[in-house]
Amino acid sequence: MTLVLTRSRRTSLMVILLMPLLAFLSIPGVTHGQEPAGSGFVDLSLVVAREYPCTWSDGFPTFRMDSYLRVGPQSAYNSEILTIDGNTGTQMDVPPHSVARPALKLPHSGPFGTEFTELTPAWKFVGEACIVDVRQLLNTTPNGESSLVQVGHLKRWEKQHRPFRFGDVVMVRSDYTDKYYKPFPEGRRFIADPLEKKAPGWPDPHPDAMEYLCRQKVFHIGTDSPSMGPIPDLAEPTHYAALKHGAIFTESATGLGQLPTTGAFYCMMGPRHKGGPYGEGRAFAIMQQPLATKLIASARAKRVAELSVVNSIDHPLTWPGQGIGRHRHRYTKADFVFSDNLKLYHHTHIMDSHTGTHLVPPSYALPAAKAAVTYAPAVQQAFNAYRKRYGNPGTSNVTTEKVPVSQTCGPARVIDVSSLVGATAEAQWPASPEITPGHVQRYEAQHGPLRPGDIVIFSSGHTDRHFQPLPAGSSCIADPINGKTEGWPAPTAATIHYLADRKIRCVATDGPTLGGVDPARALHTYWALGQRGMAGVEFLTGVSKLPAKAYFLFAAIKIRGCHGGPGRAIALY
Repeated sequence: MTLVLTRSRRTSLMVILLMPLLAFLSIPGVTHGQEPAGSGFVDLSLVVAREYPCTWSDGFPTFRMDSYLRVGPQSAYNSEILTIDGNTGTQMDVPPHSVARPALKLPHSGPFGTEFTELTPAWKFVGEACIVDVRQLLNTTPNGESSLVQVGHLKRWEKQHRPFRFGDVVMVRSDYTDKYYKPFPEGRRFIADPLEKKAPGWPDPHPDAMEYLCRQKVFHIGTDSPSMGPIPDLAEPTHYAALKHGAIFTESATGLGQLPTTGAFYCMMGPRHKGGPYGEGRAFAIMQQPLATKLIASARAKRVAELSVVNSIDHPLTWPGQGIGRHRHRYTKADFVFSDNLKLYHHTHIMDSHTGTHLVPPSYALPAAKAAVTYAPAVQQAFNAYRKRYGNPGTSNVTTEKVPVSQTCGPARVIDVSSLVGATAEAQWPASPEITPGHVQRYEAQHGPLRPGDIVIFSSGHTDRHFQPLPAGSSCIADPINGKTEGWPAPTAATIHYLADRKIRCVATDGPTLGGVDPARALHTYWALGQRGMAGVEFLTGVSKLPAKAYFLFAAIKIRGCHGGPGRAIALY
């Protein structure tokens, strides 16, 4: 749900909140997905990879990644087809996981039964992390049974610290994922062995504990176990006890021991799958002060804006290609099990890794090694022209899981380029109006210089105007790239290099891509991003409504070896 933003609600507190971070984001991306030292960010997400127990073991579709595009004679880019279920890796449950739609009038029907992932208010994703340490409960039960977090554990925490309240994210820490999320065959200990009664289950809250937290107005509850469901027989009662109140869950968080008991800002979010009762996500925390405190204040006040498009099979989410037979894999929803108590199907998704609101890592248009690359003639011509002006863009192995979350989060610097719409002549199409260094410099002259750690967002309004159901939605991508209409404004390679010289590490757009519709110019833009180690965020929406001061958060699913990454973008103000 997109929140309505009004400038009158901004206060002096927000001005403090949105002071730029220090220059830590000018540090090149680290090689193992760790956050740079001193960034104040903590990644709390499991890596998603086929050899790990990343999907629910009992009959759910397994994660798969098909590397169908690789830089070479057949493609100028790297991309994958992802088969990914919502119960994969670090994940989120929303109310329809256990609450039926009100109109059905079923025993479990309730007012939050329509709050699927695309409709969950963004303020529920964020808040102050409250770490409830229950490590003493780990492995204290017979095989196949979970130890239970009771109301008494929560009241003891409150006695030691403070009462729970609205805006808290209560995280139950047992260190279960830290100990047992390992590659197979050891990885069977994570889910399969407990379900087969070969090992003790994971600690999780009793339904009464969930009811207690909801009475305290807690709307986000998390666990570092694989499910917010005690086994063998309390999984659904525990889910329903909180979800019926409109709460959401983080499941399979990891590394909670890195956080203080209170005081850290927490965020968990994932793609806006239409009709999704749960979804794959990315969890992280910010401990840097005073930033964390200011973000928590915005979360408690519900000053959180949604900036992501909805992933729906009816909408233009992936690159359709020029002409026929050059398209990326379309976003696909695949039903597999019918839930009779909710009257809906569980479903998985099959999609290109650049679907909807997504990440562009530095390796998107670069080969991974220094071996000679053979390009198609038109691509080679574009490469020669780029190399002559900017040098060889080189290679990159910085795939999605190696891009720190801190690189894609920071003060939003929204540069309005809507005046460029209509700047190209029809005879030039397919063409995108060019965003040049001069446009950025004029913005700086009016609004102050860009600073290290800022997230530069180009706002043209293209997605706001054209993202609609097909066939009308062809005006979003297909018509512009086929020369039927003008393309969306896009930064040139010179603009990317200018931003990199200003220590900008991430650039975003409310167009479908940063490259625009001209193939050669698009390649130059992506080569520049890769050469300078920059990350991109594409296909935002609603950015023109952000206040002058806002803090941008984007996180992609932590998929190992992926050259894109579906994710979610929000902003606090």
